Amino acid sequence: MTRPQQGRQGRPSATSHAWIERVAFDLFESKGFEATTVDDIARAAGIGRRTFFRYFDSKNDIPWGQFDASLVSFRETLRTMPSTLPVHVAVHQGVLAFNTYPPEAVPQHRQRMALILKTPALQAHSVLRYAEWRAVIADFVAARMSLPASDLLPRTIGHVSLALAVTAYEHWLENPSEDLLVVLDNAMTGLQEYLTAPSGPNVSSS
Repeated sequence: MTRPQQGRQGRPSATSHAWIERVAFDLFESKGFEATTVDDIARAAGIGRRTFFRYFDSKNDIPWGQFDASLVSFRETLRTMPSTLPVHVAVHQGVLAFNTYPPEAVPQHRQRMALILKTPALQAHSVLRYAEWRAVIADFVAARMSLPASDLLPRTIGHVSLALAVTAYEHWLENPSEDLLVVLDNAMTGLQEYLTAPSGPNVSSS
């Protein structure tokens, strides 16, 4: 995802993804996501509609930032994991790396994730993006285990990893004082420890 820019002083000399994104987020905050149109964003950014669509396919893509580039980096991170690492450890470390941001980027990332997770109009688009993210993990697991990417196990690991990440983000948004990476690490480690406990999962009956 794109990193937030330091405070802006009017329109920059060259349009960029980051500039349009920042302008759009300001409008989303003041008007609401659904009430903000592409024309509103283009006008506030000082660009035309055609220029807007050279940077983003739709308004729904703005909250996802440079997601396609992030997925390329995610694939490379997983690909270069040491072959001696167990698959679940490599996925765990890859997910943490994917979600690592410098301190100055955290406020905008929190704003971004709150928009993605809490805006009903974005949910259908998010399903498509989530599928792309899961596919990165499924492809990695399949390659490591010499399985087809369509096999049940790689796909399951992709879905479980996404569920853990989304749950961690929901918790982080509700508890802003907590560190994102600690929450993610606890979520992924917690499930692993729960499932591998010597006595098995301890489910109490009511």
